[in-house]
Amino acid sequence: MKIRETYTSSFGKGDGRPVYFIGIGGIGMSAVAKFFNANGFRVSGYDKVRTVVTDAMEAEGISIHFEENITMVPLHPFLVVYTPAIQAEHKELMFCRESGYNVVKRSDILKLITESSFNICVAGTHGKTTISTMVAHLLRHSGFGCNAFLGGVSVNYSTNFWKGDNNVCVVEADEYDRSFLKLFPDMAVVTAMDADHLDIYGTAEAVQQAFIDFTGNIKPGGMLLKQFGLKRGKELQADQCISYSLQNESADAYAADIMIEEGGYDFNVVIKNKKVEGVRLNMGGMHNVENAVAAIAIASSLEIEDEKIRKAVADFKGVKRRFEYVLRNSKVVFIDDYAHHPEELKALINGAKTLFKERKCTVIFQPHLYTRTRDLADGFAEALDLADQVLLLPIYPARELPLENVSSKMILDRMKNDNKACMEKEELVRWIIEKYKTNLNPEFGEMLIIAGAGDIDLLVEPIKNVLNQI
Repeated sequence: MKIRETYTSSFGKGDGRPVYFIGIGGIGMSAVAKFFNANGFRVSGYDKVRTVVTDAMEAEGISIHFEENITMVPLHPFLVVYTPAIQAEHKELMFCRESGYNVVKRSDILKLITESSFNICVAGTHGKTTISTMVAHLLRHSGFGCNAFLGGVSVNYSTNFWKGDNNVCVVEADEYDRSFLKLFPDMAVVTAMDADHLDIYGTAEAVQQAFIDFTGNIKPGGMLLKQFGLKRGKELQADQCISYSLQNESADAYAADIMIEEGGYDFNVVIKNKKVEGVRLNMGGMHNVENAVAAIAIASSLEIEDEKIRKAVADFKGVKRRFEYVLRNSKVVFIDDYAHHPEELKALINGAKTLFKERKCTVIFQPHLYTRTRDLADGFAEALDLADQVLLLPIYPARELPLENVSSKMILDRMKNDNKACMEKEELVRWIIEKYKTNLNPEFGEMLIIAGAGDIDLLVEPIKNVLNQI
């Protein structure tokens, strides 16, 4: 697919036609809802809970309700879009199917949206949100331009979707429910293939095979950028293959001369026979340096000038809840992160401790999904043992029902660190008040990290308010 100056939607002009979303508050669903809203459709939808994501959509004119109610479904909608996280017996979903409406999964809609575009699809069990957001930012900031469908809220633009003029689409390719197999990239990135979503895949090998199948969708002449050293990485193929790494010089692209400065990094990026020098990344975590290497490799492959790349990376403010500095002063560093997999937690904690070596590191973690907790409890325990102190909140169930004998205590019991506890959310703010008013390290200060993919982010503001008063 050639890059063109204009993008034409498969759905044409909206002209006020109704499109209804069941599960509209999901980060991926909300990006698609915003796409239809931006193209003149009348968008409305249901979600279980009100969040900052639903608030933002309502501010854009999208009507949302929070109780199952079939009378809220518009008559004869052009489309009804649902997320696989919605149960089959959901009243509104059943009603729409029984009414003969055109009911489609989000992944099928994304396939139609991108069928005539030049697609840059970023996949991986972790890292994909930051890389896709960084790529989209580099293209937008440099003037190259793109449409963006992201799995996180860009801090620079306060959104997870934007509409560009050209036909380039940057898409976060979600492996859950094998959704990414509906996409056909011109350029693809594979960041990691760790065991996850085992409730869907069953085995780690099946997860890896899905990523292999995903790269099989890359268009003729297309490019694959893959993390160096991936298990079964040689089976990931495309007409053009480039590997990337943090610092391994055997990769095609890697970072060199890394210097830690003021909570961020200065470094050079080597890409085959060229070097992008003087890169400044104002984000924490060495894993984000590696993410930047991947994004810069994509931008360089699109022949964006080095100076534009440097300026864009320096201006990149990150993604909400990805190593996000909520508060940073002499007394306390408070970081909020979406990490919900053991490898993500390891990268988060190691990255934070590297930047703030002298500070005691306390991690508050909310496990996400009963099945993930059951399957990866050993890995979570190993990752959390990297912290000086750990508090575990109850598991956030999301789409799942409780499993017998599966709780946060599974992780707690496997940890070697004795400075640990399970705690209810309602107790947390009071605990923080007591901890930091009486036990604050006077010499070096403290570091507090909250992590998880559930509703732990609702605690950010209350905790921030407490920390601002110490």
